[in-house]
Amino acid sequence: MAVHLHEEDLPEGVLAPGPLAIDTETMGLITRRDRLCVVQISDGGGDEHLVRFSPDSDFSAPNLKAVLSDPSRLKLYHFARFDLAAIQHYLGVMAAPVFCTKIASKLVRTYTDRHGLKDLVRELLGKEISKQQQSSDWGGAELSDAQRDYAASDVRYLHGMHAVLVERLAREGRTEIAQACFDFLPTRALLDLAGWPDHDIFSHE
Repeated sequence: MAVHLHEEDLPEGVLAPGPLAIDTETMGLITRRDRLCVVQISDGGGDEHLVRFSPDSDFSAPNLKAVLSDPSRLKLYHFARFDLAAIQHYLGVMAAPVFCTKIASKLVRTYTDRHGLKDLVRELLGKEISKQQQSSDWGGAELSDAQRDYAASDVRYLHGMHAVLVERLAREGRTEIAQACFDFLPTRALLDLAGWPDHDIFSHE
């Protein structure tokens, strides 16, 4: 297992075929204001790749964009809505099709209100991850070892959780409704970018 740091783009040919685990690190939670700093990606084979962007980046990243926009590769996220919007806004591609472990968790783990990544990894896989670096400065000149490990851990377990959650969705008869939610996520991300982040356009009000 190794964590590989790349500047401005993903090297060609470093990922095996199949589903990809994806995550992002930004300067904050307001997508248009808080720039994209790091995209994490893993093919589930044991290595994680971190692609870092500088403050003056043009976000060209042709190799990364090609992988993210590949319609034949399922993308695994935890809270896909945020990552899809950040990738769309800064890289100009919609990184779908999607499986979101947070949505899947909410559909099958109705016995709890704890759907964070740390809680899911602990329950489903029996592993512990640290969230200590979650609010650190991702725009600095260097990423610390702790930041690298934190960023890598956000994609390290998504393949394993995906397998468990697919089984639970089928067990509870909620596969189809989950898929409908996943299919809507790109549109939900576009609504966020267009100015409807909080308002429910389906509500009566």
